[in-house]
Amino acid sequence: MALRKLRIYTGPETIPQSTALLAEPTDTNRVRVTLGEILPLLADAVESDRTWLSDFADDEVTISSDLNDVLQAYRHFRRPGA
Repeated sequence: MALRKLRIYTGPETIPQSTALLAEPTDTNRVRVTLGEILPLLADAVESDRTWLSDFADDEVTISSDLNDVLQAYRHFRRPGA
C-alpha cells in the first residue's frame, strides 16, 4: 500500500517571470480589440479630420495576414487608371 502525502493548499502557484503564457506579450500598454469595434470610430475621426489622429500616425498595428492581403489588393485595384 502506497503512502499518501498530505498537501496544504496555499493559493495559486506563482509562475516564474521568465515563463510566457501562450507567448502573449504582457505589456500593460496594449489592448486587444476587434476591428469592428474601432473601425467606425476611426472612420468618423478621419471624416471629421480630427487632429488627434496625427498623434498616432506612426504607431504600428498588428493585423492578420489575410486582412493584409485584402488591403494590398484593394490598394492595387483602387488606383486611378487601374
